[in-house]
Amino acid sequence: MIVSWSGGKDSALALYELQKTKSYEIVSLLTTITQDYDRISMHGVRTILLEMQAESLGLPLDKVFISKDITNEQYERKMWEVMAKYPAAGISSVVFGDIFLEEIRKYREDNLSKIGMNGIFPIWKMNTAVLAHEFIESGFKAVITCIDSNFLDKMFIGRTFDEHFLSELPSTVDPCGENGEFHSFVYDGPIFRQKILHTTGKVVLRENRFYFCDLLPLQNNKTAPCPIICCGKQKPTMSPLRKQGAGAKKLDSRFRGNDKYCFHNRNYLTG
Repeated sequence: MIVSWSGGKDSALALYELQKTKSYEIVSLLTTITQDYDRISMHGVRTILLEMQAESLGLPLDKVFISKDITNEQYERKMWEVMAKYPAAGISSVVFGDIFLEEIRKYREDNLSKIGMNGIFPIWKMNTAVLAHEFIESGFKAVITCIDSNFLDKMFIGRTFDEHFLSELPSTVDPCGENGEFHSFVYDGPIFRQKILHTTGKVVLRENRFYFCDLLPLQNNKTAPCPIICCGKQKPTMSPLRKQGAGAKKLDSRFRGNDKYCFHNRNYLTG
């Protein structure tokens, strides 16, 4: 199976839950990259940091490049081309970090069924407050890379996802950001062989709504080589280096990119 990987905490938790069962073979991570920016779509994280994650996880990475102005039709055609190779290789499942958005899950499953694949949702219907605290208690470390200013103040961008962060979230915001209120980058935890060293950079406002915090990679200790795959073509890695949450909101069609909240580009494979 492959893991839909956004680099954030929900996909990390989904992978963690699978690894604990020791019952599944993970073949690859799959991530959508906005080619114009060379960053993980919606999360705004540099591709080099994504590659460092994959290297530390010891998993291949399949990158799908899309344009920032891609239409729904173009996106679905692109994903169809990429996904068609998996069933032929004997891969039948895609893992997602979705928690309670029913419409998103149905969309993913409907599209996967067209090519004979199915979705696996390891953290589905878990209580998001419990899940957020378990993420921290399990030793994961994450930084907030994007926030929606319709839900959160600028003060939340660039912060560590910890107990203090959770204690200051407004009651209207889901503790896991499941409605798209915020996105994260996981840089350490039990699934990683090494911490992803980085520092925070500039904070910018896009579309007069989304704040992004740039993360800059730092020199990392070398890890064992791990193949990076870009749309089926291998290239070298970079060596330096529990029940439904309350308050689910209606999906906003203006969300874009790599995320599970996206219905502008209908991204049903990464998030």
